[in-house]
Amino acid sequence: MFDYIKGTVTYLKNNSIVVEAGGVGYLINVSNPYSFEVGKEYKVYVYQQIKEDEHLLFGFKTIQEKELFLKLISVKGLGPKMTLPMFAVGSIDGIMDAIERENILYLKKFPKIGEKLAKQIVLDLKGKLEFIGVGISDDQVETENELKEVLLGLGYKEKEITPVLARVDTSLPIEGQVKDALKLLLK
Repeated sequence: MFDYIKGTVTYLKNNSIVVEAGGVGYLINVSNPYSFEVGKEYKVYVYQQIKEDEHLLFGFKTIQEKELFLKLISVKGLGPKMTLPMFAVGSIDGIMDAIERENILYLKKFPKIGEKLAKQIVLDLKGKLEFIGVGISDDQVETENELKEVLLGLGYKEKEITPVLARVDTSLPIEGQVKDALKLLLK
């Protein structure tokens, strides 16, 4: 499973972009391909959907967009192809606010979202979105992932690592974070 792809945008299509990374061109479905520039390097956070007859990548500029997308596709009747256009029309804050305030009219403005599906979105997600992306920068996520990979490489299990990650001082360089994490793990 991919978390993100960092590379140069080489081509824009109607609803997708091609990102070249490591000599491979990845076709990534995005909400607004024209928010990307050809020839410029981006880190595109991706969700990979694997079906019997196709493998698709859905891309986002921020980790917060990806997190909200993952919550939305967990709603019964709302798949990735229906969810992605929501990000072209609405903002993350607008979508989250509409869900929390039960604003069915706002949710119905999105393509293929009727009253029944809008109510299902509110029913499934109200009260479950307040922590999406709050206070998380992309650099912090990358550093946390790097620290996690180092600790996994040292033989620790993910269930041991997860509680420790929140207690490590992220202002330290990665070497200092590893030392902090090891001290916490050895207690």
